[in-house]
Amino acid sequence: MQNPNFIYLFSPTMANIGNVRETFFLNQLTAVHSVTAPRYGDFMVDDTYVFEVGGASKTSEQLQGVPQSYLALDIAGGSNRRIPLWLFGMLY
Repeated sequence: MQNPNFIYLFSPTMANIGNVRETFFLNQLTAVHSVTAPRYGDFMVDDTYVFEVGGASKTSEQLQGVPQSYLALDIAGGSNRRIPLWLFGMLY
C-alpha cells in the first residue's frame, strides 16, 4: 500500500497500529534508500542498518547480536539505539 493514510481510507475499522507504523517507516525510507527484508528485524536499509519498528514498550531483544541494529519507536524522544519513528518523516 506504501502510504499509511490509505490504510485508514480503505479500512478504518481494521487499521492495525503496527502495520501503520511499518508502512510509514517503509514509505519514508524507500524515497531515498534501499530497503529490504532482513533475517532478523523488520527492515534492512542500504544493506547495512537493521530496524525493528514498534511501540514505546518494544525492546531490543529481537535484535540481540545483530550489528548496526536500531529500534524505530512510537516515542517522543530517543536515546542510544532507540529512535523516534516520527523523525523518519523528516528524510525528504
